Amino acid sequence: MARLRGDLLSLLVVAGLILAVSFLPPDTTLRQAQETGILRACVPDSYPPLVTGDADAPGVDVEVLGEVAGELGLRLQTVRNSNIGRDFNPRNWRLTRAQCLVIAGGVVDTVTTRGFLVVTEPHLETGWAAVTLGDPPPTLQGATVGFYAGLTGLDRLRLGLWLRQRGATVTVVSDRGAAHDGLVSGRFDVLVSEALTARGIAGEAGGNAVWLPEEAASRVPLGFGLWKGDLTLERAIERALRTIKRDGRMEEILSRYELAPIETECGFC
Repeated sequence: MARLRGDLLSLLVVAGLILAVSFLPPDTTLRQAQETGILRACVPDSYPPLVTGDADAPGVDVEVLGEVAGELGLRLQTVRNSNIGRDFNPRNWRLTRAQCLVIAGGVVDTVTTRGFLVVTEPHLETGWAAVTLGDPPPTLQGATVGFYAGLTGLDRLRLGLWLRQRGATVTVVSDRGAAHDGLVSGRFDVLVSEALTARGIAGEAGGNAVWLPEEAASRVPLGFGLWKGDLTLERAIERALRTIKRDGRMEEILSRYELAPIETECGFC
């Protein structure tokens, strides 16, 4: 009898939950966007090659979202926010749904990010990478390593421990220009940065980019962030992204941004 009462109680709880869900307001995010005709996306001020600020080549993420908006019958409107990516926790980016429906320009698919946002299927991959000019050092022991984090949510503590264990002398720089100039001037033997930044600097400086090994950092996917609960918009964007990948538009966009090839074997690591 006690077991029967327990089973009945469980059924009542489940039924109550189903009934409660039925009273939740419907998700109308996609319909609201369609009514305004605009897909608003928050992006950083500049983070090449994802966001550039150049009208002729606005960046990978901006171009992809432009195609997504077109698939949905909308017009893309970007909203600049300098906080995006400056902190590893997206909660500190001071974004609201009123500002934008999509977040782009450096959204890494990590547990921390997913605690705050829904992340779409990835269209790029990042992680920590190293850049050298000419012949690389035989090892990192005693080498001067310039470090520019970029706008990422990558694990800096893990990377720092790995560099110290290899006897590197690390100099932190605060912007991309200083990272590029330090490498070109010979101030740094090696430059370490987020992989997209590293590949961009390698292309500009005529250097070589290489992934750092797994013990230094895992590679993580990059996607677009959406607010939790915006299911209609999320599903529509995911469908649009699959269409863009399938018909070749994604590859065409990526090919317009000259990223240096990145090697998988790091001889000096």
